[in-house]
Amino acid sequence: MTMDERPTEMTADKQVTPAPQPEAARGGTGSASGADLTHIGAHGRAHMVDVGAKEVTGREAQAEGEVRMRPETVAIIRSGGSKKGDVLGVAQIAGIMGAKAASTIIPLCHPLPLSGIDLDFELDEPGGRVVITAAVRTTARTGVEMEALTAVSTAALTVYDMCKAVDKDMVIGAVRVTHKSK
Repeated sequence: MTMDERPTEMTADKQVTPAPQPEAARGGTGSASGADLTHIGAHGRAHMVDVGAKEVTGREAQAEGEVRMRPETVAIIRSGGSKKGDVLGVAQIAGIMGAKAASTIIPLCHPLPLSGIDLDFELDEPGGRVVITAAVRTTARTGVEMEALTAVSTAALTVYDMCKAVDKDMVIGAVRVTHKSK
């Protein structure tokens, strides 16, 4: 479909042409798995997926990420020598709060009753990184991947915030889902 062939919509005072959508978002099979994007409706607009007909089941998701930093910064975290306080303790609480807030900061994320949130931290001093793992559980109609990813991301941002005075070159990355139950 060319730019001129895309459907247009009228607003109160001007004509609007929607932005081009990837083939998968238009109902095509452009994705590697052949699956369509579920949060894009027939007209290319975002919508919240209706999960009302799905069965309520126990669900769990795990996510992981890392904050890369100088080995000396990892040593400061390990020793408890940060001037801002207990870096991992604060990051753990922040990660829990992040998981609980996922639906308020991710527009199409369903609010879910979370039954458990666990965060673990691995200090890799020689590798210069803090590895963060989150496991989130619920009994609901949809999964908790976004909550697990938000927990890891929020914890990583907190580690960054608490250590930025001693290490300006930290990098947050490799945030991904590592496990998802149905």
